[in-house]
Amino acid sequence: MDSTASTQALDRIRVGSAPDSWGVWFPDDPRQVPWERFLDEVAEAGYEWIELGPYGYLPTDPAKLADETARRGLKVSAGTVFTSLHRGPAVWDATWEHVRQVASLARAVGAAHLVVIPSFWRDDRTAEIIEPSELTGEQWAHLTKGMERLGHEVREVFGLDIVVHPHADTHIDTEEHVERFLDSTDRELVNLCLDTGHYAYCGGDSVKLIETYGERIGYLHLKQVDPAVLAGVVAQGVPFGPAVQRGVMCEPPAGVPALEPVLAAAQRLGVDLFAIVEQDMYPCPPEKPLPIAVRTRRFLRSCGA
Repeated sequence: MDSTASTQALDRIRVGSAPDSWGVWFPDDPRQVPWERFLDEVAEAGYEWIELGPYGYLPTDPAKLADETARRGLKVSAGTVFTSLHRGPAVWDATWEHVRQVASLARAVGAAHLVVIPSFWRDDRTAEIIEPSELTGEQWAHLTKGMERLGHEVREVFGLDIVVHPHADTHIDTEEHVERFLDSTDRELVNLCLDTGHYAYCGGDSVKLIETYGERIGYLHLKQVDPAVLAGVVAQGVPFGPAVQRGVMCEPPAGVPALEPVLAAAQRLGVDLFAIVEQDMYPCPPEKPLPIAVRTRRFLRSCGA
């Protein structure tokens, strides 16, 4: 297939990147690049769309953020929140306050999605076990009903769609857990942000998930894992944070899953989808992200995206 045909074939995929690909995990951390540098470099690398990253990293004043992104030719696809809704109604008010901050900023700068990540059961820095890795039936009910409520409220108040992000060391991670979550939630209220790297990290097949639950795929994160590093991580029970420091998430196309079949399967869904590149690299030297971002954007163009 020639490059022209490939480009036409993936015309429903809107590619972007995120602060995560610049080693940004926290609102403020001296080991992270300043937000101005991230915006300059993500535009230089050839991306048009970005996510907000951790709330407070990019400017939270909507006018300032809109100005800073627009003058670099950038647009915002989504904000991100962490939740612990499996803990039941007692956490709703605190959850909503966090969601309200992020969703109002995302909406103000034209985003249409809110990426929702379940809370970690294991601390991603210390490896401390915070709670059991398996939920009880009651906790599953809290999680699914809570996400449906969140989806309804976010749409009613902010006009955004929530997309829930399966993530390593959370309760929505493996194929079994992801399918249970999808089978237990209303597609009108809750859909999925499929992160290809996290799903592979947890043993899942992204193409199979897209082909089986295509109507629930509302958003993509493009990421790859290094199989050799992952094998050691799994064998030794390494938590996600230290696994990232070992390089478990790697530069495409060196890892798995192959992104060409994932993008092709997503294109076949016949809907417009964001595909946001994320390569977890916290912490990393400040000069490392830009060359990787340039090469990754070039690779995705070669796939037709």
